[in-house]
Amino acid sequence: MARKGTEYIGTMAVQEKHRFDPAALAQFMSANVPGFAGPLQVEQFKGGQSNPTYRLTDGAGRRYVLRRKPPGKLLPSAHAVDREFRVISALNKTDVPTPRAYALCEDESVVGTAFYIMEYCDGRVLWDPLLPDVPKEGRQAIYQAKCETLAKLHAVDYAALGLADFGRPGSYVARQISRWGKQYKASETEKIEAMDRLLDWLPAHLPANDETVLVHGDYRLDNMIYHPSEPRVLGIIDWEISTLGDPLAELSYLCMLWRTPKDWGGLEGHDLASHGLPAEQEMVAHYCDLSKRTVPDPALWEFYMAYNLFRVSCIRQGVYARSLDGTASNVRAAESGKLVRPAADLAWKLVRDMAGAAP
Repeated sequence: MARKGTEYIGTMAVQEKHRFDPAALAQFMSANVPGFAGPLQVEQFKGGQSNPTYRLTDGAGRRYVLRRKPPGKLLPSAHAVDREFRVISALNKTDVPTPRAYALCEDESVVGTAFYIMEYCDGRVLWDPLLPDVPKEGRQAIYQAKCETLAKLHAVDYAALGLADFGRPGSYVARQISRWGKQYKASETEKIEAMDRLLDWLPAHLPANDETVLVHGDYRLDNMIYHPSEPRVLGIIDWEISTLGDPLAELSYLCMLWRTPKDWGGLEGHDLASHGLPAEQEMVAHYCDLSKRTVPDPALWEFYMAYNLFRVSCIRQGVYARSLDGTASNVRAAESGKLVRPAADLAWKLVRDMAGAAP
């Protein structure tokens, strides 16, 4: 879900808890990144909530990005930078815009945790979904590019790219509910009635459709880098929870922005036409037209919306729990905890409003 505010834009000095020895990293890069030349300058991006992310500048002015696992005790299967590197490397061979992958390092002695290095895409990260810095007449094209890029991703022949074992085909939503539910319980800090109800209701009302594609897992506006002046995506970033999954689950995650209130950074409550922004139904229709899929029926679509709000609540709870033990990388990770309950309540409201759902 979108996050607004300049506090996520740009870089900052490396936080004390995320510091490492630049000399050790420079030595690794000299041996593993073609063209690298020291000395090395390291800054930390403000925006990363999960895996600490750094901008690296070498002695010749070339820039790179480093993504690493955070320090401290981690939830099982979380922060899989090796999976990020693998999927980006594979997608570098396709028309899906991704930063070039340079090197993976699983030797924790270099910076303290596993990491990988990729290309720095010099473009725009659009944090505010209202796109205030884009002329009104150009905003529709930004959202269309977002849909078009997603359709490209979902059209990829993942088996031909060597990713047939990147996840399990089928039963994606069921497995996601189980996975995130377990992680939610592992990081639970208070009882939330709506979450407990969703944990029971969602597995009992799974959709029958079971298509499998390569999914990003966190596909939203601020996880892509746009060209500095054109409505064109240069690179999709933050592939930490990518896997083989359900295209409608990912499309509805993108469209959840239209259901979440503006005080959460969403579009619900805004006059979209006056801002030059598309409606949710326009986004769904555009994606389905590009990907040659049928527009989902309303009941199915509402299930996916409730599922995604549940999933976001689980993710936010994990970020909040890490903020309590000091391992979260974002400077405002603690605020994630404030939105766990409201998102769960909204998901349960959708369930109650669905035809035939239990009150």
